[in-house]
Amino acid sequence: MSKRKARDAHLPVGECIKQVQQILRERFCERRLPDRLEGVEAQYKHLLELLRRTAIHGESNSVLIVGPRGAGKTTLLQCVLRDLQKEEKVQKNLLQVHLNGLLQTDDRIALKEITRQLHLENVVGDKVFGSFAENLAFLLEALKKGNRSSSCPVLFVLDEFDLFAHHKNQTLLYNLFDVSQSAQAPIAVVGVTCRLDVLELLEKRVKSRFSHRQIHLLSSLNFTQYLERVWTQLSLPDSFPDKKFAQEWNAGVKTLCEDKSVEEVLQRHFNSSKDFRSLHMLLMLCLSRVSVAKPTIKPADLLEASRMCFADATANMLHGLSILELCLVIAMKHLNDVYEGEPFNLQMVHNEFKKFLHRKSNSMYNFEQPVVMKAFEHLQQLELIRPVDGSSAKVQREYQLMRLTLDHSQIMEALQKYPQCPTDIKQWAMSAFG
Repeated sequence: MSKRKARDAHLPVGECIKQVQQILRERFCERRLPDRLEGVEAQYKHLLELLRRTAIHGESNSVLIVGPRGAGKTTLLQCVLRDLQKEEKVQKNLLQVHLNGLLQTDDRIALKEITRQLHLENVVGDKVFGSFAENLAFLLEALKKGNRSSSCPVLFVLDEFDLFAHHKNQTLLYNLFDVSQSAQAPIAVVGVTCRLDVLELLEKRVKSRFSHRQIHLLSSLNFTQYLERVWTQLSLPDSFPDKKFAQEWNAGVKTLCEDKSVEEVLQRHFNSSKDFRSLHMLLMLCLSRVSVAKPTIKPADLLEASRMCFADATANMLHGLSILELCLVIAMKHLNDVYEGEPFNLQMVHNEFKKFLHRKSNSMYNFEQPVVMKAFEHLQQLELIRPVDGSSAKVQREYQLMRLTLDHSQIMEALQKYPQCPTDIKQWAMSAFG
């Protein structure tokens, strides 16, 4: 009886909201792996079997996991490793080395990291090796079991695999694939990349040693499945302490997903990207609006979250510009319209700005040349303008040719939202845009 009471406990709303925030944030930030992967069962089975053969039977393998960013490549690998570690034989046997092409930018750094992750710093000590291959062979030799009859299997995970192909002579890849092809030591090499043409980056000698196994994760999700994903991501599990609150929350989520305006917003996101990370970002913004006073997600919350996701970061940057910098941007846009997109320099922009000042009787916008140059340089630092390719570095700064990276709509939107923008500047902008 007491168990049932505990199961049907009614928590204060504040406590329920706190638990909802914790459960869903962990889900959206992918800190907790899903119990079961959906839509990639075949790929999961293939990778699990491949790594099991290395971990248990000492069979060397190499494989590439290929797919666009956010397709679930890392999640697939982590789920396979999690389930593999549950097997007793694997727990005692398999060593893992995780490298990333963004961090290990050359083979020397990669080798240091391999030594560190295998806890072999003391074994290596001050030894000097003639080549990378010798060093790697020594590391793998050091992993032999006490009876020296067999070696401990090692799993090498190379994230951003395509970046390792840019290392000098591709030495790391060559040696890893060479070991995986020979009977030296049981290793599995798993490359993770978003480049479909990754094999074209490999040298002939590296390619010949690679097994050419590839696991592709290409999204075949349709909009109905996408909507279901939204519903499952926002729903509370059966294990939630307050059953009544969980039922009301899940009913609210179902109503939300059936709302026409919500469906339109989600359709726009689906058309823009099927990446689950961008979906999780959208849902995280919705979740941040939930509070004790407003304990459910409303369609208005999703609309606002979508607006924030699609907000133009460059246009938002314009809101922080000074009046002088804004005037220079308007002058540049005017020059763009007059000269049909031809590049401009500071002198041309300043002359255009002076034309505006001549039409004004007050002198509140009169600035000295060094001040104008400083504002111009700040716009370049913000990358709102950029130098024309091939423009000579010997040219004086005020005559260096530039291009504007903003378009008409971005500038007009920024002017509408600019805090306390003077009317005369708005009128000048409108006349500049014809």
